[in-house]
Amino acid sequence: MALEDEKHIKPYSQNFTTMTPGSFQKKLRTCVIYQFIRFIVINIKMIIVVGKSH
Repeated sequence: MALEDEKHIKPYSQNFTTMTPGSFQKKLRTCVIYQFIRFIVINIKMIIVVGKSH
């Protein structure tokens, strides 16, 4: 039954309230420089959290 229902689901239809990424966000997701900066920021945040617990 579930597979039959999935055949009728259309992505990005009005029934779903998820946001679709804009062109700028799509470019950020594929930009290596931006991903590297985000990686560094997340690592710094993790170091701070781990440092507080020790």
